[in-house]
Amino acid sequence: MKIDILTLFPNMFTGFINESIIKRAINNNLVEINVHNIRDYSPFKNKQVDDYPFGGGPGMVLMCEPIFNAIEDLRRENTKVIMLTPSGEVFNQKIATKLSKFEHIILLCGHYEGFDERIKTIVDMEISIGDYILTGGEIPAMAITDTIVRLIPGVINNESLDSESFNDNLLDYPVYTRPEVFRDMKVPEVLLSGHHANIEKYRKEEQLRITKERRKDLLGSDNSE
Repeated sequence: MKIDILTLFPNMFTGFINESIIKRAINNNLVEINVHNIRDYSPFKNKQVDDYPFGGGPGMVLMCEPIFNAIEDLRRENTKVIMLTPSGEVFNQKIATKLSKFEHIILLCGHYEGFDERIKTIVDMEISIGDYILTGGEIPAMAITDTIVRLIPGVINNESLDSESFNDNLLDYPVYTRPEVFRDMKVPEVLLSGHHANIEKYRKEEQLRITKERRKDLLGSDNSE
């Protein structure tokens, strides 16, 4: 899989692609991640990428030409271009799974007051990571990239993926490690029993309990009983 990230602040991604699971995935040739400075595609000598909005208003707007130039340079037949914007579809695990199947993704990071509306004509998807405002699209790009990459076969073992939160629209069950008792707080006896069927039953019940308490909106008809 290949991910190209278009941003005005490429240095923000230095630590992100050089640490932990993302770095290992890159080193193992499971994913290729390239970060591109949108200013490199500006037709102007001063590398300008934004201008005042027609009709007036606060802030600056990202111009068409640099972004069209960038996407047209990077786009291939199998590419999906994703604009990161507060008005996009709210990102979730289902969307992450869908994106992880693509061969090539371009993530377009916004900034300032947003994109010239005409840029949307060369975009395949618009995604938001939540109902709040960030300074730019760089943090959403990292969050989406991280979520996608860990779903690529070979990055994380399948057993870990199968037991994670949001599988079957349920939050994860509680986990414990040594010691068995810490400050009078004991590990549930069932987890020490070695009885795998009982452990599985307990964990499923805990998933349902926690999801009902904290994210009842996740529960569909199959899990609402």
